[in-house]
Amino acid sequence: MKKNLLIVLMAVIVYSVKAQSYLGYFSDNYSGTQGLLYNPANVADSPYKIDINLISGSVFGSNDYYGFKFTDVLKKDYDFEASAKKFPSISNNGYINVDTQGLSVMFNIAPKHSLGLFTRGRAIVNATDINGTTFSRIDSGFLGNNDFTINEGDYSITGNSWAEVGLTYGTILLDKSEHFLKAGITAKYLRGIANAYSSGKNVNITYNDNIVPALSTVTASGEITYGGVSDFEKTAKDFDFDSKSNGFAADLGLVYEWRPEKVIVNSLSKYKLKLGLSVTDLGSLKFKNDTLRKYSFNNRTVSAIAVDNANDYRDVLELFDPNPEIVKSVKAVLPTALHVNIDWNIYQRFFLNLNSDFGLTAKDGLNKNFNPTMVILTPRYESKWIGIYLPVNYSEYRDFQAGFGFRAGPLFLGSGSIITNLITDESKGADIYAGLRVPIYGAKRTPKVNDRDGDTVLDKDDICPDIAGPFENRGCPYKDTDKDGIIDKEDLCPTVAGEKENRGCPWEDSDKDGILDKDDKCSDVPGPKENKGCPWPDSDKDGVADKEDKCPDVKGTVKNNGCPEVTDEVVKKLNDYAKTILFDTSKATFQQQTYTVLQAMVAILKEYPSSKFSIEGHTDSDGKDTLNQKLSEDRAAAVKNYLIENGVDASRLSSVGYGETKPIANNKTKAGKAQNRRVEVKLIK
Repeated sequence: MKKNLLIVLMAVIVYSVKAQSYLGYFSDNYSGTQGLLYNPANVADSPYKIDINLISGSVFGSNDYYGFKFTDVLKKDYDFEASAKKFPSISNNGYINVDTQGLSVMFNIAPKHSLGLFTRGRAIVNATDINGTTFSRIDSGFLGNNDFTINEGDYSITGNSWAEVGLTYGTILLDKSEHFLKAGITAKYLRGIANAYSSGKNVNITYNDNIVPALSTVTASGEITYGGVSDFEKTAKDFDFDSKSNGFAADLGLVYEWRPEKVIVNSLSKYKLKLGLSVTDLGSLKFKNDTLRKYSFNNRTVSAIAVDNANDYRDVLELFDPNPEIVKSVKAVLPTALHVNIDWNIYQRFFLNLNSDFGLTAKDGLNKNFNPTMVILTPRYESKWIGIYLPVNYSEYRDFQAGFGFRAGPLFLGSGSIITNLITDESKGADIYAGLRVPIYGAKRTPKVNDRDGDTVLDKDDICPDIAGPFENRGCPYKDTDKDGIIDKEDLCPTVAGEKENRGCPWEDSDKDGILDKDDKCSDVPGPKENKGCPWPDSDKDGVADKEDKCPDVKGTVKNNGCPEVTDEVVKKLNDYAKTILFDTSKATFQQQTYTVLQAMVAILKEYPSSKFSIEGHTDSDGKDTLNQKLSEDRAAAVKNYLIENGVDASRLSSVGYGETKPIANNKTKAGKAQNRRVEVKLIK
């Protein structure tokens, strides 16, 4: 089997790279057209009248599989597989980013407006979740090894290359006092060159060795999706730059500068602190000849010799699935990234820059390039003709690295890893960048002078040269006659102190209830503060406000807290009904004809929802006293419970039994006994 047979795409983990180009250099205020690639807002208010990039490029390499000594790699006969240290894991990752910039230019078109135009060629490869043992196993071939199994699982590999032309516009949004803000946008047209991508799901490869090589087999399971342009292996001169292999993208950026000092101490660098925020590569790219095939292996077994003798990656896949599913190709998604940049002018020409890059494109899915998260801390010295950088950086695919770079007039050269690579024998990356340009500087701005109060109005034009004031008032502060913090030209009541929210006038109290109109929900009608200036409602119109009315929906009296009062006539009516309640003999259960009486009592009680009543039970003298007492209590309780079950609030009712102790007639006659067996209702006052 040829060495690169199943690892044509996996080999990117040998040289995978960081997300950021031009480490250390791009943060320089004199980085020119390279700076606008990172944040398009950098094109505005630059130190250049015009900057022309002739040719520049960067190549970055790092990985989390191989560790090596950088000086050994430069030797002609160096063999990665034999000499490099390996750090295999179940999830090795990698990233490639080759960035070349052709003829490009940026210039100012007005004091607050600038343009940039650049040409660029890029190649990016991502390898995600590669099982490290897969690489070493397949690279050594199948035949001659003992039985082994490669559990690759899920993986993703994407490689895209394209050319782009970008037009950048930048403008100054704010330049006032200590605060400066600029913004920029880049529109890019993309022309595809080549692409290839592959992803696997539950991929498992088993090699069964046999003493007879012809009987050795390879069994594969899982799914592999493989796609790309059909002419990927053509030479560069044969590539078809068809107009249909294209796309569009955009970069957006903002830069804020804090400029507390009026004296310019660092040539054209005017800030003490600079904050940058940008999003790059918002877009996608469509390759005309992109073809996607999906292979399902289903534990298919083939001869190991056939695998070893296969010509290319597709031939191997078709040994296990000769009829792959051919589906619609997918767009190449660009590596959209968020960049956050903080630049501190420590002293004169010495700066400290902190930059963070965050990939916004998801790592899963087909044909998606993404940027690993990266943090870069760069001390630097910069002047008009000289720049020196010491970037210390960390990315999620490798350890810390330190580098060195410089700018000297039209030439710049550097590396984000050179220092680390010279002192370690386990380096997992190397990078270099260089460029040649034609910088034409703008006129040097002299410090502002003859402005004693520092209000940007020169003393010769300042009516109040010792007191800071706005330019539109000829350098004098605006008056504030009533001292309410609102200048007279904006104060509707300039002689009476008022509130800013009321344009300098005091708030009124139209209904004179002590609550200002701005806080009064009923500014035309007096009301208490507790009800936001509105009178309390009286729903039943009985003269008792709802908040104090115990019966807000039923008209009552003030004396009875808004509830209707129970009269003697009502109590008499209740007792008239109560006298007709009939119980079963010697029991506390009702006779059938009694239920209509009880319902009538329920209706009356509901008319007086705040009144409380006592239900009293009485018996005649027949039987034992203890039994009569118990029976009277049970019968009173039965009436109470019925009333509660039919909607009368339990808190309003109580029950008591008096047995035969309170007769109202002679117990020696039948008629008297009938009168003594009774239920009475008493109003509790």
